[in-house]
Amino acid sequence: MLRLDPGEGRVRTARHFRAWEGGGEYNVTRGLRRCFGLNTAVVTAFADNDVGRLLEDFILQGGVDTRFIKWMPYDGIGREVRNGLNFTERGFGIRGAVGVPDRANSAASQLKPGDIDWDYIFGELGSRWFHTGGIYAALSESAAEVTLEAVQAAQKHGTVVSYDLNYRPSLWKSIGGQDKAQAVNREIAKYVDVMIGNEEDFTACLGFEVEGVDENLKELPVEAFKSMIGQATKAFPNFKATATTLRGVKTATVNDWGAIAWSGGEFCLSRSYPELEIMDRVGGGDSFASGFIYGMLAKGDLQSAVEFGAAHGALAMTTPGDTSMASLPEVEKIVKGGGARVVR
Repeated sequence: MLRLDPGEGRVRTARHFRAWEGGGEYNVTRGLRRCFGLNTAVVTAFADNDVGRLLEDFILQGGVDTRFIKWMPYDGIGREVRNGLNFTERGFGIRGAVGVPDRANSAASQLKPGDIDWDYIFGELGSRWFHTGGIYAALSESAAEVTLEAVQAAQKHGTVVSYDLNYRPSLWKSIGGQDKAQAVNREIAKYVDVMIGNEEDFTACLGFEVEGVDENLKELPVEAFKSMIGQATKAFPNFKATATTLRGVKTATVNDWGAIAWSGGEFCLSRSYPELEIMDRVGGGDSFASGFIYGMLAKGDLQSAVEFGAAHGALAMTTPGDTSMASLPEVEKIVKGGGARVVR
């Protein structure tokens, strides 16, 4: 999507917006390319107009391969196909972040099974890892079908599949709410290797009960998350790893932050980031996911993966926009316990 950001102000009173690109799945891909140096591509669709080309330009600046973007003819008004917009406030203090998506009939939501040659991507090109999530799957019936088609094709070719549940009530409420979210996500989950999500995601999307979580998330109940992950891996034995961020929300601009992951019966906690100061929380979870994926691919052990994920997510929230502006040396410095002393 194209994110329109009023900066320190409110959407309802803004006269100027700064444009960014963003999207739950894309943010992960861009982080893997721009911060961690891996070759990545995005599979999506845009309406072929100047807004779509602006999005393409953002993607090219991020170094992500655009060859799998499907360009759809624009009808001049957006009646049949358009590009998604997201008006997003960062929040401050007691005022939480606010997202106002405007993405009905977006080109990406209209992709259908058969539109993408997944066998070429996973078979001939040999993609090692495929990441998608519950935001895209919620956009339309056909988007859910395309997601299922993709994860099944990836499994056929031995490509690792990660999936971020990313529950957004606003996307599901008019098409069946949590019942629909669970029906869609539980079917997709059968083909997922690495499942990512927080306590609300696992409850709303997969139907698991989580006890001991304060409704305002002012504490980080690790045992509750362990219980949640235990339920998930029992119900879906295909999960090779699961991961979640641990966020204690004190204010919109001060959070306790960390992460926990499971694989092969082992739980690993990241170092904690108490009272982390946040400039823009949007995309923090996506940057955790890209750091976690990098750690699994490059380091091969769970502890490294959860540490890289937590550090990258923390850094991403210190800059504006959905996508990370961090570098690999910066992430490595934070993983090793480095602080915020000036660098000259």
